[in-house]
Amino acid sequence: MERYNPWWIGEEDENFQNWQQKQIKWIPDIIEKITLEPFSLHFLTGPRQVGKTTTIKILIHNLLENGENPHNILYYPCDELINFQELGEILDNFISRQISRNSSITIIILDEITFVKEWWRAIKSRIDQNLFKKSILIITGSSSIELLKEKERFPGRRGNGQDYLLLPLSFQEYTSLFLKDLVISSFNSSLTVEQIIQPNLIYKNRIQALFQDYLKTGGFPIPIQNFFNLKKIQMSTKRTYLDWIRGDLLKFKKNETYMKEIFKYLLESRVSPISWLSISKNTSINSPHTVNAYIETLENLYLLNILYLISPEKQIKYRKNKKIHFIDPFIVKILSEYTNSTVLSENLVESIVASHFSRIYPTFYWKNHSEVDVVLLIDSILIGFEIKWGPKRWKKPIHLKKVSVLEKDTIPLFLASIKWH
Repeated sequence: MERYNPWWIGEEDENFQNWQQKQIKWIPDIIEKITLEPFSLHFLTGPRQVGKTTTIKILIHNLLENGENPHNILYYPCDELINFQELGEILDNFISRQISRNSSITIIILDEITFVKEWWRAIKSRIDQNLFKKSILIITGSSSIELLKEKERFPGRRGNGQDYLLLPLSFQEYTSLFLKDLVISSFNSSLTVEQIIQPNLIYKNRIQALFQDYLKTGGFPIPIQNFFNLKKIQMSTKRTYLDWIRGDLLKFKKNETYMKEIFKYLLESRVSPISWLSISKNTSINSPHTVNAYIETLENLYLLNILYLISPEKQIKYRKNKKIHFIDPFIVKILSEYTNSTVLSENLVESIVASHFSRIYPTFYWKNHSEVDVVLLIDSILIGFEIKWGPKRWKKPIHLKKVSVLEKDTIPLFLASIKWH
């Protein structure tokens, strides 16, 4: 355990040191949100390579800076463990050590716990034995499929625990890296697009230039660092993220050939509404049910969002065609290269806008005689947004009282002017 907890012997963590030395770095707001009141069982999820481990190491550093006893903090990466018995042994050793030291509050961080088979058994049994009554447990994982499924095994056993989701940087957060606190960000659904972007018009040219960079890097840390330092994204970085995607899909026993065909179909569908049947007819996958399972896996790995059609009566039409949006432009970049697919800028931008809205509101779309790219359900009111990156005919539907049109010149400013969390 000692090698993962260098603060026990008065040394700085290497991961934190590496982060501290970077010219471009940020502190996720999750650090300020995590409740450190015992007993708590927190779950922190998000895609791989998004910075969960670095976030945890920043949190640990802040605790130590604020006077927390180093010996009260346990960090353990679970990718080397096989089963819940091994995890239980780690926990028992630490608990025994704390009891012998007559410690007060302990903070236990278990990173990427979904590598451990039946991990929940080690946690649940010790909660029931009251061994964590003075503890804050923070459990991280990159797959909502496994982690959030097992979370349901803890009814009434989480104390002050909360769920936290770490996503790639939104464009507002990305802009803040370079313009610091100069950009004013908020959102009020009663305001017009013009009113929302007005405070930041003075930075219009700079924000639009940053948006072109964001289309290349997305909000993942390593591509951002690459682009800032080298003005390009290294092939090794692209391989790292592609290997993560392929590895996780193999972990869930998904056929790589099928998966590659699905990626290609989604990318070339140009974010048009599609069905599982249409995918199965245009790939070597025979069953729409199989397609559904693959898409759900991709959603649970935080790779894409599914937008369902919502009716004027606010009914969600799950059986109708869906619009699929990848959550981040860098994901689109590596998958388009992987599948040799062409993605139009206007479709990429629509996915960025839709995915940003999906962070804060239930997000849908509408299509009948007319179409609205994004429809939000806010306080039982439907609010539409139409994205126009290039020439596009469009007619406002009668049932939506408020629809805003986001155009090429306003989209970067609009995205930079809203806090997306």
